[in-house]
Amino acid sequence: MFTPEQVQRAREDTPGCREVIHFNNAGAALMPRPVIEATIGHLELESRIGGYEAADAAAEQIEGTYAAIARLIGAAPDEIAVVENATRAWDMAFYSIPFRPGDRILTSMAEYASNVISFLQMARRVGVRVEVVPNDEHGQLSVAALRELIDDRVRVIAVSHIPTNGGLIQPVEEIGQVARAAGALFLVDACQSVGQVPIDVRAMGCDLLSATSRKYLRGPRGVGFLYVRRELIEQLEPAFLDLHAARWVAPDRYEIRGDARRFETWEANIAGKLGMGVAANYAMAMGVEAGSARLRALAEMLRERIRAIPGGQVHDLGVNRGGIVSFTVDGVDPDAIKRRLAAERINVTTSTVFSTRYDMTARGLERVVRASVHYYNTEAEIDRLVEIVGAMARNA
Repeated sequence: MFTPEQVQRAREDTPGCREVIHFNNAGAALMPRPVIEATIGHLELESRIGGYEAADAAAEQIEGTYAAIARLIGAAPDEIAVVENATRAWDMAFYSIPFRPGDRILTSMAEYASNVISFLQMARRVGVRVEVVPNDEHGQLSVAALRELIDDRVRVIAVSHIPTNGGLIQPVEEIGQVARAAGALFLVDACQSVGQVPIDVRAMGCDLLSATSRKYLRGPRGVGFLYVRRELIEQLEPAFLDLHAARWVAPDRYEIRGDARRFETWEANIAGKLGMGVAANYAMAMGVEAGSARLRALAEMLRERIRAIPGGQVHDLGVNRGGIVSFTVDGVDPDAIKRRLAAERINVTTSTVFSTRYDMTARGLERVVRASVHYYNTEAEIDRLVEIVGAMARNA
């Protein structure tokens, strides 16, 4: 757990803490000063000497980004691709899988809309089957049910580690064990989990993992990364290639590079890439495990306080829960809560059925307030949010 001194340091490092109370870290967290300086510093360098020349000057730091991300998730640098965002990272992985008619995709009730849309497109295009694994009694993916569904037609098990609409943390290590035993690919959407909880891709047993810079990692927007297990890289051909991902070696022949950067393109947001590398190093220096313990404790505090509000309902599932708190208040529109808090410079957002239709339809939910805490938030900030929401509940 963070000490009070570490919390103070984190807040001093974060200029945004002086501007707002930020409970929208699952959308985009507040960047710490070293990340801001690295990102803006490179843009300034580009303005002075030129974009290509600035990239050449920063070549060592760019390579350092791959090394930092690899250390953060327990991978090797050649297993990392840096791309425009987490969605593109996930797409580059998914659309490289050579699906055949009759292949089965197994996913979770809490799966994210963008991923499910891709599953459905592949079903229409190729004839794969998309199947949703039931939840267990705790509201997380049932590993027992997953085992029952496994056969030799299961091509991929695709799961969001932490869904967008609540605090659930899926049992990914157990899911990975099932995938390995079945010989199925395991694709993990870690968009919400990198920077929020410790990640070890070896322990997880995943083949592919996508993540973003802007959320709990506290990096800049417009950049993300993809992990591809080394033994799998040359078995997957990206959906599209360019002169960075491959070399044109003869008039009628090209060769795809042998590392994970085959999933990149030549043009890149270099400032964002550098900022994400600094964010990864910052997260490790602060301590991912300690930071996770603090933000999860803050989230549990917020859940308890919301439940104490008349009509307050918390909608987070699972045995283990993270920093995303989803809630409603009887008789009060979630968007009205968001607007009222925004007027007090408190940032939250709402999550709708359009993002996680399987889950929210099954639970009869259309829209929830999503308040996502980070380690730099404070107990006093939680008090302020609860005070305002409580007043709205009493006046409903």
